[in-house]
Amino acid sequence: MSVTSNSEYGARPRFWFAIYQLLWHLLLPLAIVRLVWRARHSFDYLYHIPERLGFGFDKPIKKGAIWIHAVSVGETRAAQPLIEAYLKRGESILLTHMTLNGRRTGQQLFGKEIAAGQIRQVYLPYDLCWCVEHFLKTFKPKLGLFMETEAWPTVVFRCAEIGLPLFLVNARLSERSARRVNRFGKAGRTLFQAFAGVLAQTEFDAERYRSLGVKNVLITGNLKFDVPLDPRLLAQGKEWQKDLYLGGRLMVCAASTRDGEEEIILKAWKDLVLSNTFEIPPLLCLVPRHPERFTEVANQIHAADFKFRRRSEWSGLPKDSAQLEVLLGDTMGEMPMYYSASNLVVMGGSLLPFGGQNLIEACAAGCPVLLGEHTYNFQQAALDAIAIGAAKRIQGDVLLGNTLALTDSLKELLLNPAELMRMQEAAQVYSIEHQGATKKILAALDQQIFSLS
Repeated sequence: MSVTSNSEYGARPRFWFAIYQLLWHLLLPLAIVRLVWRARHSFDYLYHIPERLGFGFDKPIKKGAIWIHAVSVGETRAAQPLIEAYLKRGESILLTHMTLNGRRTGQQLFGKEIAAGQIRQVYLPYDLCWCVEHFLKTFKPKLGLFMETEAWPTVVFRCAEIGLPLFLVNARLSERSARRVNRFGKAGRTLFQAFAGVLAQTEFDAERYRSLGVKNVLITGNLKFDVPLDPRLLAQGKEWQKDLYLGGRLMVCAASTRDGEEEIILKAWKDLVLSNTFEIPPLLCLVPRHPERFTEVANQIHAADFKFRRRSEWSGLPKDSAQLEVLLGDTMGEMPMYYSASNLVVMGGSLLPFGGQNLIEACAAGCPVLLGEHTYNFQQAALDAIAIGAAKRIQGDVLLGNTLALTDSLKELLLNPAELMRMQEAAQVYSIEHQGATKKILAALDQQIFSLS
């Protein structure tokens, strides 16, 4: 792949950029009000507000760090193997986020390194010219890596102008997102052309970036396959599964569910329980994607008249789950345990048009996956998982008024232990065969940085 300085592409569209800046300045008070509003759920939203304006960095990391931007939880976890690889090289890391949960995840994964000063964790400022300028002058990174889909115009264009190599890493772009970018015409395409390069997850993603006029595109695979799962949590899940098996019980995990999907899943589960198909009805572990919705979902479970408890009410493993019909997974960072304890996963975000959530982690824990039709955020991963037999697609539309397809798919698999075992073995093979993106990304970045210097 030929490498060209990012200053040669993606010149800032001045008229549209001026409009963009004006809108940001007008909406800035609303952005602050939104943080205050969200503080109803956690006062942590009020912390570090100066960072969001490009100031208040009490302990700037030394100049020349590698800057990795991971907007939220999924991107932060995906960045873990890349961050660990750079730390082994002795590099300092500037880790930025946009969401509170992303920052919490970074603290959870890299608390020791943050305390030791190897990693400096801050919020990426709002995309105002003066916020971004002060941020870049404060930290002076030598390399910028944006995870997956992030492309803030002020940041991207300013990095191109000052010669800071900024790459889109583990990049993905759905067909829907590509159409959205094209609606902005040249202004939208120019934004992605301003990156020094794009390291894409799949050929699908690479072709979409090329269709936007991006010159430097390389396929390096998906970092999520390289993310290690906490062995302690996996062991806890297996212990829990053993307890369930002693009672002859199976468990289904509805993972990373989004608004509207819980109601569909609970209705399907009610139909499954009332069908008297199982001598011992399975247990549903329902894990919403966003922590601020835990109470809302608890109310939905209660309204559906299920016997349930919150996972947060236990210390250690849930030992008395035999009396429950539903367990609400209202904890952060325990997904490997939920997956390891489960016999089947219904992947959230795929029942309604949210694009799907990360099925790779479930497969890495050896748990088969049931997918809805909406998996455009993980298009290649979903196709590969289905092809190898680690996942199945629900046959038919899943709607609140018609959950029969989901109920039937659950019955078909839960009543077929041999098929579940085959899918479990395929899931483990699938997760191992697709590893290696970290090495490819490091090699590509080393080559490109050398060529740009």
